[in-house]
Amino acid sequence: MLLKTFGWSFAITALGLVAALIYGGWEALGVVAILSVLEISLSFDNAVVNAGILKKMSAFWQKIFLTIGVLIAVFGMRLVFPVVIVAVTAKLGPIEAIDLSFNDPDRYKELVTDAHPAIASFGGMFLLMIFLDFIFEDRDIQWLRWIERPLAKLGKVDMLSVCIALIVLMVSSMTFATQAHQHGGHADKAETVLLAGIAGLITYLIVGGFSGYFENKLEEEEEREHEAEEEAKRTGTKVSALVLSGKAAFFMFLYLEVLDASFSFDGVIGAFAITNEIVLMALGLGIGAMYVRSLTVYLVRQGTLDDYVYLEHGAHYAIGALAVILLVTIQYEINEIITGLVGVVLIAWSFWSSVRRNKALEAEGGGGGGDGSTSEVSAGV
Repeated sequence: MLLKTFGWSFAITALGLVAALIYGGWEALGVVAILSVLEISLSFDNAVVNAGILKKMSAFWQKIFLTIGVLIAVFGMRLVFPVVIVAVTAKLGPIEAIDLSFNDPDRYKELVTDAHPAIASFGGMFLLMIFLDFIFEDRDIQWLRWIERPLAKLGKVDMLSVCIALIVLMVSSMTFATQAHQHGGHADKAETVLLAGIAGLITYLIVGGFSGYFENKLEEEEEREHEAEEEAKRTGTKVSALVLSGKAAFFMFLYLEVLDASFSFDGVIGAFAITNEIVLMALGLGIGAMYVRSLTVYLVRQGTLDDYVYLEHGAHYAIGALAVILLVTIQYEINEIITGLVGVVLIAWSFWSSVRRNKALEAEGGGGGGDGSTSEVSAGV
């Protein structure tokens, strides 16, 4: 069962790591491995959400999502999108960007380094919004209660996350402008940082808007289908389940694709905090995306979605850390291995906390609820 579900992922991992080793040696292999772990970790909640929706769909629509969806998510968002970002920010054509990364790596790195402040500003703002919207939301299950409880109360203030993000962007751009002026830099780069950050914020709001739209459509279709089924039971008539299920499944498919795209953003943008090399990024994110797909299938078949409840928290704290690191790298260089390990440590910590919670619940005979287990874990950190 496990080999059947994850077989392709294991094969792609082996090929990807060997390719990284040949391309850039052991350091490149380490970067790809870290990117793969981060992509899986940051997209774990995506797999959980996908599985929860996918199990409601027919076998036909499940197959469509796991085939066409793979092309969009793996090859589109994880492989093409990073090239597009580099091409736009470095003012290159996509083919030229790929050609330079292979044939003139020194010139490519020079262009990407010059464009890095804009990439970091865009990505830092996008990831920061994901983290802030998560941390300001009131949740039944909390991981680090001493942080999450007071922030959840603050989150009741409308548009607080947007205000904080804009303040952070303003401070970052002004600091960058001051540093550039002191070192004889160009003021237009500070303006570019500001505009790129605003673009990141707008991108997040648009993606969130589309996700919300399709989620509402999905809920409407499910409600109509439920009402039709109840009417059929009451009157003893037959309802056209094929039409209703097909329409609902179509909206589910669209909703899942929008979700996939939105969750892909954090992995792709976060990857720029670790490396600017397109080849390593494509290998690492591609491997991670394959595991996310396999994990989605595994969760659907096993029916276990909530075993490790703090992993979602750990993934979002990792996103927050990557956001801060990206904004810092606008002016200062941070070793990519350190950047990657920060996220891995946070994910591992949340996994360990989830295991402790499960053991505590088992010891109590399955009782206690979220608050009790959360208190126990929080007391230990």
